[in-house]
Amino acid sequence: MKFRNFSLAILLLTTTAMVSQNISIDSLHRPRNYHIQVNQFESYPNSKEDIIFLGNSITAGTSWSELLGLPNAKNRGISGDTTFGILERLDEVIEGEPAKVFILIGINDIAKNYPDEIIVSNYEKIIDRIKKGSPETKVFIQSILPVNNTFTRYKNHYNKDEHILAINKELEKLAQTYNVNFIDLHPHFLDEEDRLSKKFTEEGLHLNATAYKTWAQILQDYLN
Repeated sequence: MKFRNFSLAILLLTTTAMVSQNISIDSLHRPRNYHIQVNQFESYPNSKEDIIFLGNSITAGTSWSELLGLPNAKNRGISGDTTFGILERLDEVIEGEPAKVFILIGINDIAKNYPDEIIVSNYEKIIDRIKKGSPETKVFIQSILPVNNTFTRYKNHYNKDEHILAINKELEKLAQTYNVNFIDLHPHFLDEEDRLSKKFTEEGLHLNATAYKTWAQILQDYLN
């Protein structure tokens, strides 16, 4: 696996800055199969017609090409990934100069209690690097989805609703600042108690087939 020095430098600087502020964050933690999947992504051919779906397990949980009926839709989701992980592997996305990149990341950062401002700052770095490294790529920031604390499987992810809403608000501002698209998925998946609806999930975090169909319908206006 070859890592780009630029990506690692950003991560090390970020980690150093957080240590100097007495904030304890393991920004170098990666999911167990992270490096294997990144190696696979690097081995795939690139096309400027690619539509990249970039994120964590929420993104990884479907076949985007089949769901959308688009052969050029590529899944770049890694289960357990964070904004730091996206920054480390972002060059693999940028070098292909894809037509579009749809980004959804952050719920694992929230579960690890990363400060909201760090998550938003990482998002800003992601947007800035894509715009500089692949200026013709259209960037789509998707709001972090709700969770449902009536389940018990992913306790670290539940009861973080205020953080999800706060970060989503800042992501919308970032999208305006950088003149990229903001897709507010969050309200489409809520129940009457402002939680992730049980019709969309089996355990309060990940999505089922009904949820992905709903997501695909929301995206139709952004795919042409």
